[in-house]
Amino acid sequence: MDLLDLIDAVQSVADGLLFGSTYALLGIGFTLIFGVMHKINLSYAAASIGAAYGSLLLLSGFTAPAIVVFMAAALCGGVIGALVYFIGFKFIPVANPLATLMSTVGLLLLIDEIIVHTTQGVPLAYPALYSDVVVRLGPFMLRGDLMFVFVLGCACMVLFLLLLYRTRLGIATRAVSQQPVASQLCGISILQVNVLTFVVTGILGGIAGAMSGAAIGMLSPLLAQPLTVKGLIVTVIGGLGSIPGAIIAGLIVGGLESLFQFLRGVTERDLYIMMLLFAFLVFRPGGIFAKAPGRD
Repeated sequence: MDLLDLIDAVQSVADGLLFGSTYALLGIGFTLIFGVMHKINLSYAAASIGAAYGSLLLLSGFTAPAIVVFMAAALCGGVIGALVYFIGFKFIPVANPLATLMSTVGLLLLIDEIIVHTTQGVPLAYPALYSDVVVRLGPFMLRGDLMFVFVLGCACMVLFLLLLYRTRLGIATRAVSQQPVASQLCGISILQVNVLTFVVTGILGGIAGAMSGAAIGMLSPLLAQPLTVKGLIVTVIGGLGSIPGAIIAGLIVGGLESLFQFLRGVTERDLYIMMLLFAFLVFRPGGIFAKAPGRD
């Protein structure tokens, strides 16, 4: 590899790290729902893309700036998150985890079909902030829209961590995830915590969907499936239930995905990410921050 190839490789990793904040937000959403309800919501990424589409539909009659479109995506994400809870989780027996898993598969397909029929499957342009800005650092260039996506993602993660560790809602959420029966005895409403958890994760998902659309420059129904796979990979690599793990894993997956694309092309890119997933499942199944196994 000569110097130019090395510079291009580093550039690819930098772009991937900036986009990786999107994966980190998706991983947080998967992780938080699993941490509170101990269930996987497979419709989460599709709902995120649905929220981004919803923001375009909501503002279709106005000429709104990109930041307003992002805020509308967050609003749509919160509404869709609450709907997913009431349709796919609320009335399904808790003791039947397979039923909730299949209901989220059904919701994933339902949301995908709604998007396809609403847009006739045609990709739509999505606005981005600072798309015409390029920051030069020696031989490297950082795209303004990716930098905005990264900064917005980091800001959302900080606000989410403050919500989780500095508010009564966060305390209640952590209490329900660790001791649901004791939480009820202390007067915490499980229903209220579950609904608010889905609303918060829906808001994060809506922003992640808007970030994906802004970084790529368009929205397509075909985005739901790859984002679902990447969100699950980030959740497994970060460790089920680990918020810091989801953040670090999202950045790692984003950086490596871009590097593999540079080295092996877009057709082989996901193959190596899958191999990374299997390596973690074999050698570190508890994720990045898993505790060392004790002696038997």
